[in-house]
Amino acid sequence: MPVVSAGILLHRPGPEVFLVHPGGPFWANKDEAGWSMPKGEIDAGEDREAAARREFSEEVGTVPPGPLTLLGEFRQSGGKTVVAFSLAGDFDPALLVSNHIEIEWPPRSGRRITIPEVDRGGWFGLPEARLKLHLGQRPILDALVAQLG
Repeated sequence: MPVVSAGILLHRPGPEVFLVHPGGPFWANKDEAGWSMPKGEIDAGEDREAAARREFSEEVGTVPPGPLTLLGEFRQSGGKTVVAFSLAGDFDPALLVSNHIEIEWPPRSGRRITIPEVDRGGWFGLPEARLKLHLGQRPILDALVAQLG
């Protein structure tokens, strides 16, 4: 069954968008095309909006209040589909508190390490966000621009 994730593209006037950088050694030196909107897999039977809020909270530590607006479904090059929502709001990146996950590192070594799922977050104007975002998530910015008019 194909993997489906849900996430929230938090935005504020400018417009600026809030993006997160994955934690761990694989992503440590990757910046351009290495950032993402906070997102993650939808659990079986879980509502898409609830999954987006849960994932945002797990990666950032909180979810700003307000209604989510569907931006659309975006197929990634690896086959995953991302259901993206927008949310107008604000968040201080200095307050980011991510959950931790266990990974095998180095790959196929049998050694397990614990890393933060997200190591930092930040606000970016659309031109910079377009460079920072994973290639497959860049069309989400276009959907936000269309939504904002």
